[in-house]
Amino acid sequence: MERAKMAEESLETAAEHERILREIESTDTACIGPTLRSVYDGEEHGRFMEKLETRIRNHDREIEKMCNFHYQGFVDSITELLKVRGEAQKLKNQVTDTNRKLQHEGKELVIAMEELKQCRLQQRNISATVDKLMLCLPVLEMYSKLRDQMKTKRHYPALKTLEHLEHTYLPQVSHYRFCKVMVDNIPKLREEIKDVSMSDLKDFLESIRKHSDKIGETAMKQAQQQRNLDNIVLQQPRIGSKRKSKKDVYTIFDAEMESTSPKSEQDSGILDVEDEEDDEEVPGAQDLVDFSPVYRCLHIYSVLGARETFENYYRKQRRKQARLVLQPPSNMHETLDGYRKYFNQIVGFFVVEDHILHTTQGLVNRAYIDELWEMALSKTIAALRTHSSYCSDPNLVLDLKNLIVLFADTLQVYGFPVNQLFDMLLEIRDQYSETLLKKWAGVFRTILDSDNYSPIPVTSEETYKKVVGQFPFQDTELEKQPFPKKFPFSEFVPKVYNQIKEFIYACLKFSEDLHLSSTEVDDMIRKSTNLLLTRTLSNSLQNVIKRKNIGLTELVQIIINTTHLEKSCKYLEEFITNITNVLPETVHTTKLYGTTTFKDARHAAEEEIYTNLNQKIDQFLQLADYDWMTGDLDNKASDYLVDLIAFLRSTFAVFTHLPGKVAQTACMSACKHLATSLMQLLLEAEVRQLTLGALQQFNLDVRECEQFARSGPVPGFQEDTLQLAFIDLRQLLDLFIQWDWSTYLADYGQPNCKYLRVNPVTALTLLEKMKDTSRKNNMFAQFRKNERDKQKLIDTVAKQLRGLISSHHS
Repeated sequence: MERAKMAEESLETAAEHERILREIESTDTACIGPTLRSVYDGEEHGRFMEKLETRIRNHDREIEKMCNFHYQGFVDSITELLKVRGEAQKLKNQVTDTNRKLQHEGKELVIAMEELKQCRLQQRNISATVDKLMLCLPVLEMYSKLRDQMKTKRHYPALKTLEHLEHTYLPQVSHYRFCKVMVDNIPKLREEIKDVSMSDLKDFLESIRKHSDKIGETAMKQAQQQRNLDNIVLQQPRIGSKRKSKKDVYTIFDAEMESTSPKSEQDSGILDVEDEEDDEEVPGAQDLVDFSPVYRCLHIYSVLGARETFENYYRKQRRKQARLVLQPPSNMHETLDGYRKYFNQIVGFFVVEDHILHTTQGLVNRAYIDELWEMALSKTIAALRTHSSYCSDPNLVLDLKNLIVLFADTLQVYGFPVNQLFDMLLEIRDQYSETLLKKWAGVFRTILDSDNYSPIPVTSEETYKKVVGQFPFQDTELEKQPFPKKFPFSEFVPKVYNQIKEFIYACLKFSEDLHLSSTEVDDMIRKSTNLLLTRTLSNSLQNVIKRKNIGLTELVQIIINTTHLEKSCKYLEEFITNITNVLPETVHTTKLYGTTTFKDARHAAEEEIYTNLNQKIDQFLQLADYDWMTGDLDNKASDYLVDLIAFLRSTFAVFTHLPGKVAQTACMSACKHLATSLMQLLLEAEVRQLTLGALQQFNLDVRECEQFARSGPVPGFQEDTLQLAFIDLRQLLDLFIQWDWSTYLADYGQPNCKYLRVNPVTALTLLEKMKDTSRKNNMFAQFRKNERDKQKLIDTVAKQLRGLISSHHS
């Protein structure tokens, strides 16, 4: 078993060694390492070396056999080769000789061929150069054209040329160095075009800012022309239906414009004002401006993909300009030119924006315009409210109103809402009324101060008609009188009446073009006229009436004048009705308060007459110089009283033209004041003593007053009505002079008492003064029985009077 097993292992080892040998024979030497390692890793290394030696000896024997087999052929080949060497040397010599001859003979040909080669090379190079130049020349031409366009500031065509150059021409010659330079310069050129076009836009914006007022002025002139034309058309009937009508003088914008390219290099985007009839026409507001920089810049930025940047920049700059335009100058209120320039700038700004809106697509939109207009409207109205409040000249306010109306009408043509402007004009109307009232206050003051307060004398029919033409006055009796004659009123009546009409005309002027109804105009005029009458004219009359140096004659004339002005109020009503065509019977029609105004003025004048008369009476009474201790009687009235009565007679003689009640009231008031003043004079505290003689002298003065009252200084009093003013004095004096105390004391308190008007306090006061006089002047009165009895009587009467007084108080 062991032998069989060993034999089997020996066979396997031999087969493995055979395999390794075959592998060594067939494998590259570079890869034999792993094979040999497998041998050395085994345990049969000696046996393998033996097999390897055996295999090498076998291969050496086979090599030797092969060499022996081919040796004779090799020897024969060497012999043949030696023979060929001689012939080859001969051939070499012949070839060398032939080559030398050929080289000598072909030397000229070689030179010619070299020259031909050079010519062909140059020809090929020239052809290639021409081909390359044909590719480069368009590029260079386009680049030259680009530079020329840049130099002549034709930036939009330059941008188009740049686009063609970049996308069409440069790719064909991109491998050339100069093309790489051009490609590198293209972004710089684009930026340069953007910067230059933006610079042009900035110049345009600056120019627009400077010329806005001129643009606005032109637009407002056009609006004024159109309004004048409309007025002419309204006033004149149409002459024929085939006649061409004048086209609107307003500029009509073209809303269709290509947004990708401008119409031409010089295109401003502005259409001329259309007018087929008139060769000479005010140029369109937009004709004053070249809008091409805006269009070019817009197209350039659109092509460059930066349209939104351009739109934002343009709108931002225009907003800034709008704020500058809307900032009014501080002295704008001083002259109309200040307002006009302010309005012109605003109109110019929005005319430009409206043109941009209609000639570009999306640069500005309606929302943006409306936002700007809302801001402009609020700031404009605020500025007008502020500055118009400083205006004190109604003519300036009226001119301002007309300017605002023109401003509103102009912008309304371009589609801007202007209702707020007309609402603000209603506010300015109130201010205008105030300025008118202030102006007319001065006018009335001048008229009243310069009036002579005398009836107007007329010496001819012409003068008479002139006065009647100025003031509605009819008096058949005065018409029948021969010349010269006098109107009852003074010159301020027709002057004031005409100034009231002028005021109404001034109010009417402001209401024109405000789109108000006739009723609204009528209401405005009537309210303003009422303010004129109730406040301005009333205050002027009151000031005249309250003047310190006003005389009774002037007051009488004022009463007469206001009476006639009051009668003229119905004519003022008719005057307003005629100019507004609104009947006074219409519902909500305001009535004129002139009647009340003139009545109040007349009543004030009447009160002033009464006050003035009383002051005159007081002045005369200050001249009174009674000797209250006298015992003598002059048998005539005091001089001061005689003068006072004479003054009253002359004064009441002037009252003949006054209404009867006024004269009667004045006369009664004067008599009452005179009676009261005499009573006070008699009872004043400074008069501590008086005699019966002084009382009798005082009685003469009172009789003089009663005589004056009986004489009827003013007609219309019934019998002794005027004498009743002195009844208190009369009964008091009769009581003391007649010493009728028994009757007084017996009948006191009865309705038919003889001394009904005598107050016991007054009687006691006067009696005390007489009692003191009796005691002091009759030193020996106690020794005379009559005097003692009289003194006792006075004491008794005084005691009874005190009893009456105490019982009355209880």
